Amino acid sequence: MITWSYSSLKTFEQCPKKYYHLRVLKDVKDEGSEATFYGQALHKAAEDYIKDGTPIPPKFSYVQPTVDVIKSIPGEKHCEMKLGVRKTESGYEPCDFFAKDVWWRGIGDVVVVQDELAFSLDYKTSKNAKYADLKQLDILAAALFTHFPKVKKIKSALVFVVSNEFVHKEHSAELRDSYFATFEPELDRLATAQETGVWNTNTSPLCRYCPVVSCEHNRKR
Repeated sequence: MITWSYSSLKTFEQCPKKYYHLRVLKDVKDEGSEATFYGQALHKAAEDYIKDGTPIPPKFSYVQPTVDVIKSIPGEKHCEMKLGVRKTESGYEPCDFFAKDVWWRGIGDVVVVQDELAFSLDYKTSKNAKYADLKQLDILAAALFTHFPKVKKIKSALVFVVSNEFVHKEHSAELRDSYFATFEPELDRLATAQETGVWNTNTSPLCRYCPVVSCEHNRKR
């Protein structure tokens, strides 16, 4: 059974060989980068402010207006919400993030539920919204509809905190299964790789940052 997340599937799309070492063999660990650690710290600062009112550290003061807007949204708020979805013969079911039979895992940076309406917000620390991928919002909305069956509409957004850009998309409950189905082609390719044991290498400028240093294309070698 395949257990996946948006980020793990993006890794497979980037390079199946990289996915194989990180997710299957697990003989390589991605230690992250300065940008990764910065993003994690910002997420934590925003979470603490929205949940507990902990002051935003000075180095992240530029996000204060944005998180103030988010904090002012009325409703039941969830920060860094871990979600799991189980796929069965009858459809999709909510499950624990760490359930043994979990099919999909994801984390909602900020989720606000107002009866039949919900808001789903995902922080981005890249410089601008030029390469925004709305499919990330689709899968999270599908999971939220699964966990909150009373919700009929979700207002989703990628929040680019550096450039103060919001990339919006609205999701409807009746389209939930189509949001899940969006990822079927990639999941089929992943399943084929697992069945055949063929994990091809994709070369790109990103090879210089790859943690799989045993690869012949790794520029760290």
